[in-house]
Amino acid sequence: MKSLQKASKFLSDYTSIVVIAIAVLTFFVPHMMGWVNFQLFTDPVSNKFTSQSIIIGVIMFSMGLTLTTEDFRILAQRPFDICIGAIAQYLIMPFLALGISRALHLPNGIALGLILVGCCPGGVSSNIMSYLCGGDVAFSVGMTTVSTLLSPFMTPLLVSFLASGTEISIQALPMFVSIIETVILPVGLGFLLNYMYGKTETFHKIQPLMPGVAVLGLACVVGGVISSQGSKFFQSGVVIFVAVLLHNGLGYLLGYGAGKLVGMNTSKKRTISIEVGMQNAGLATNLATTTAQFASTPESAIICAVSCTWHSISGTLLAGMFALHDKRKKAKESK
Repeated sequence: MKSLQKASKFLSDYTSIVVIAIAVLTFFVPHMMGWVNFQLFTDPVSNKFTSQSIIIGVIMFSMGLTLTTEDFRILAQRPFDICIGAIAQYLIMPFLALGISRALHLPNGIALGLILVGCCPGGVSSNIMSYLCGGDVAFSVGMTTVSTLLSPFMTPLLVSFLASGTEISIQALPMFVSIIETVILPVGLGFLLNYMYGKTETFHKIQPLMPGVAVLGLACVVGGVISSQGSKFFQSGVVIFVAVLLHNGLGYLLGYGAGKLVGMNTSKKRTISIEVGMQNAGLATNLATTTAQFASTPESAIICAVSCTWHSISGTLLAGMFALHDKRKKAKESK
């Protein structure tokens, strides 16, 4: 068990390296991660249910296992912070995606994919990044939890509203059902198990393994999409990479600005910056590849996959920059 815990810590410390390694390998050996796209069955409402859907569910289940009633008590005590975080999450990134799409004159399918990424909740890996950079971890978990719980409603509604400018018809119900199946139910199950068995010794040994599980799951999702869409990455041109870099980078900047605007301290500003900038692009990828209404725009999945890979890399780099700043500051103060 200790070896597994060490492996989990290694994976969480080197998230970007693991994700990049899987992405590069899959790009050159696509069939290596082909199993991720295996279709298990067809849901009459939300359509395809694939191995990737299971992986997303496992990632969210791992998040649920770390949630306790104490986390929700903390959330109840900090309504202002959480409210600001939720508003920033579902206001900045969706409309930023729309603005970038129009500014760069993105094709409809690519614009839809970027909007989908912007309308998704924060990613679970953002909690790890907040921890690494000296952010407010409780605030980070709270933001991720609330944005995730709101996602069955906010994501479909925002995508339907914003995508109206792309001349593509989007229905909210299939996305709502898919998010319930792959996000809310696994998180709820994980939380229930934590509530029932959280005080046992075995459970305490299992919990440290969850960050590693989440990282491996994220790497598999990225690998699965590259397996099916990787050959098309460069066919779509450099505009995809420019759009993703702008969306992610401006998300970090505007998230930090939102925290500064309401007078948050440094740790909270770092946290809201990372939470806003790092989206659950893995969920966006799953929605883009399994929901039937995206079938006519396969390029939507490409930009979701690029976002999924880049957000993990940039989040690690930003957390490292914050940590390096603190280290240098302490060194100066000690002189």
